[in-house]
Amino acid sequence: MSIEEQLRDASEAIRELWANPAGTRERLASLRQRINQADHAQAARDGATGPEPPAPPLCPNCGLAGERRRTYTGHHVLLDPRLKVPAHLVPVGHRWYIDANGLAWNGGPDEPSPGAFCRIPHRLTCPGASVDGLEVGTWLATARKYNAALAQRETDGYPHSLSETR
Repeated sequence: MSIEEQLRDASEAIRELWANPAGTRERLASLRQRINQADHAQAARDGATGPEPPAPPLCPNCGLAGERRRTYTGHHVLLDPRLKVPAHLVPVGHRWYIDANGLAWNGGPDEPSPGAFCRIPHRLTCPGASVDGLEVGTWLATARKYNAALAQRETDGYPHSLSETR
């Protein structure tokens, strides 16, 4: 089921819940499960799935540490720890925002507010991950090169494994 279908399914479940409150507890459990599935699918599609605690927040592709943030439904995303980017420069679906409680949420396909800044998933700046199908701007290519140099300094023999994963 596509993310859009999952979101429509969850929206329909909410409408049904309001229209007929009988069996609310069971229906709420089902709704939570649908929302969790949609959130997890969105994170996976964005390449923003992170290792769940208690595992360290390390990228499996390059070994660099990311900033792990919990989402509204309890999943974790691994964000680039160094970048806060003007949102209009970030590809659609890869704009992550942090609320006042420290929870991360994805802006989805919506246009960002003028002057908005966002966070990006580490996967976009990971030198060991592919970004096939995305328009990689100069700033993103530079961030990927910086992370490649950082990973090379931190890991012996890293350049050999990096060239194999591209």
